[in-house]
Amino acid sequence: MGRTTIPASVRIRTDDGNEWRFRSIERASEFYDCNRSDAVAYACEDLVSQVAAARRVLEREDLTTTQREEIAETLSTRAVSFEVTTGTEIQKG
Repeated sequence: MGRTTIPASVRIRTDDGNEWRFRSIERASEFYDCNRSDAVAYACEDLVSQVAAARRVLEREDLTTTQREEIAETLSTRAVSFEVTTGTEIQKG
């Protein structure tokens, strides 16, 4: 299947050590107050927007290095981490 072909459905494995995925989707569904499928899509869209917004904040020239480091530490998660160097780097996973 090519990247331009949209499947009728997408399966997310929640067995064999992936039970956390179901709990995460349930939390997203509660947060967005919608069904699981929409919650997954909203979370994916929001992640891209939130990372871009965090990058813009960390690149502000009116912040000190210490402030940038504190913001980067606060915004970093298991999936996305921000590191402050002479520029801003984002590491995935």
